[in-house]
Formats: sequence, C-alpha cells, structure tokens
Amino acid sequence: MLELLSQGWYILLGILLLGILVAVHEFGHFMAARLTGIEVMEFAIGMGPKIVGWTGKRGTKFSLRWIPFGGFCAFYGEDDVEGKSKDDPRAYNKQAAWKRMLTVASGPLMNFVLALAVAIIFCWTCGVMTVNPGISAVEAGGPAEAAGVLTGDYVLAINGQDVSAYVEDVMGVSAAERMSLFSDTIAEAAPGEEIALTLLRTVGEGDAAVTETLEVTVAPFWDEEMGQSRIGISYVAYPISFERTRLGFFEGVGHGWNICVESGAAVFSVLGRIFTDRTVQEGLTGPVGVIDQTSQLVQMGGVPVFLNLMVLISVNLGLMNLLPIPGLDGARFIFHTIEAIRRKPIRQEVEAGIHLVGMLLLFGLLVLMTGRDIFRLF
Repeated sequence: MLELLSQGWYILLGILLLGILVAVHEFGHFMAARLTGIEVMEFAIGMGPKIVGWTGKRGTKFSLRWIPFGGFCAFYGEDDVEGKSKDDPRAYNKQAAWKRMLTVASGPLMNFVLALAVAIIFCWTCGVMTVNPGISAVEAGGPAEAAGVLTGDYVLAINGQDVSAYVEDVMGVSAAERMSLFSDTIAEAAPGEEIALTLLRTVGEGDAAVTETLEVTVAPFWDEEMGQSRIGISYVAYPISFERTRLGFFEGVGHGWNICVESGAAVFSVLGRIFTDRTVQEGLTGPVGVIDQTSQLVQMGGVPVFLNLMVLISVNLGLMNLLPIPGLDGARFIFHTIEAIRRKPIRQEVEAGIHLVGMLLLFGLLVLMTGRDIFRLF
C-alpha cells in the first residue's frame, strides 16, 4: 500500500512538471497579448471539463481543467473559419501583424526563459557532478601498462583536449560526446603515434586518501581483429565523485546556458533521425509516456533529476512549437510574417482552415501516441 502511495506521488510530480511547462507557455502568449492590446477570450490550463473557472475584470475567462495534457490561450476571432468576425476591429486578425508575431513567439520564448532560469538556479543550489572515462581494466603487457596507467585512474584529457563533462549535461549527452572524443582519438591514431593522457589518481584509502594529477604518454598498437588502434585498456564513464560542486554566479550562468544549448541540440538530433532511426521512432512518447518516465526518473534521482527534466522538456516544448506545422506557433508566425511582408492579410478563412486541419491531425497523433503509451504501461 505504501509503495502504491509512493508511486502515485511521483506520478503527480510528473503531471505537475507538464502542468508548469504548459502554464508558462500559455502565460507567455497571454502576457504578450495583454501588453499589445489583443483581446484574450479564454486562458485555460489543461483540457476537457473544467475543475474551476472564473471571469477576470477584462472579461477573460480563466479555467483549470481535468486533463493535464495541454492548455490554450484563445483570442477573440482567432481561427474564425466562417469569417464571422472579419469586420470586427477587436478580432485577432485585425491586429497589427507585429503584435500577433510577438504574441505567438512569446509562448516558446517563455519556455526558453524558464529552462535557462531553472538551469542556472540548479547550478547555484544543487551543484554539478563531473564524469570522466574511468579505467576499469589494464591489459597485461599492453602499452597502457607500460606507460604506468592503473585500474581506477580517471582520464581528464587526451592530447590536451578536455574529456571531462558534467553528469547533468542533457542527461549525459555531453558526457557521451566527450567519451567519443576519447575513444576516437585512440582508435584513429597511427600505430606508434604518441598519445598524451592526463590522469587523475587516488592514492591511499579513507581519510589518508589523496588525489594527484599526472601525465603519461602511450603509443597505441594496431589490432587486426578490431581494425583499429588500441592501448590495452577497458574504460567506462565514472563519476569522479558523488559530491556535488556548487558553481559561482557567472560560472553558473555560463553552465546553465550550455545545458540549454545542448538540450536544444539533443532535440534537433532526434528530429533529424525521426524518419530514419527505428530506435528514435520507438522511443517517441505522448504525455502519458512523459509522465511515466518522469515519475520513474525522479524516483531514482530526486530533485536534481526533476529540475534537469524541466529544463530538457521545456526546451523541447519551445522548439517543437516553433516547427512550421499548421496549428503550432511556428506556422502561425510564418503566416503573420508573410502578411507583414506582403502588407496584405491572408484570407482569414483560408488561414483558419489550414490551422484547423493541422490541429485535427496533431490531436489524432496525440491520441495514437497516448494509446501506445497506455498499452506499454500494461
């Protein structure tokens, strides 16, 4: 019983995470609309039946809804397929193009702002933990043994290039890239070519243990069976220490920015392989899958993982909404940009119809992915 209650708590955290990201996104649209004088008809967090609702002083209807998979900020006369409000000066499409462009862009922008703020605060408060290639075995008689490399050493740099990374860098994306630098440098070296390794070694045990940094030079040999150069070691990514290091103000800002940039790079990497990589296709999930994975990861890693997921998913949400797909912010921004360039509005019925079809297709995809997520759970 206690285990079920505990699991339910982590599921609620997953729902809370999605709710925060959606609320921030829609709040960006809402605030930009208010600042530019665009009339907001309704602001909702969640979908489906209302849990609670009220009307603001300016006539905007606010609501919190039962299904925590989305939300919306509806503007007066937006997506008017029948053209009933085309002559109404309050209508969304009657507003200046630059106002609509700013309003549309402010949703994803707020997701990026949230991601950066959380990443920076994380670096200041939780701190970071470094990870390096750790030597798990040294082959007898190999070049590494001859150079003095020992099991348990950590590799800080290879040929002067840093291979250390933070565990928090996009759930290990940066660490994987640094590991690739380490392995590729060795594999692509010419036999006999000298490779400089900067090692971190712990000497002694317990309170008497001290760490030292040393430089060694290794000459790889050609392994015919593997078809590449080797130095006679086995390695894996090991954290140097499970003690987190809190970063200073400017270092935290810089590292927080890097986390967000690498999160964006990870999203683009997945998008680039979505039609060719079966592993990526099978890994795609809807809101139910996101909540399930979030609850499991947070249960294992606690607050640091929750904050990291908030950064990664917030960047993901912002970038996905900027894609030029009808119904999403990216397509709306393109329509408004075309109008600003032409100095002539696109027929309201045409634009609204395109967005309606896009939204229906996206909703259908959401239903399919949700069904697949539920099937996977059971």
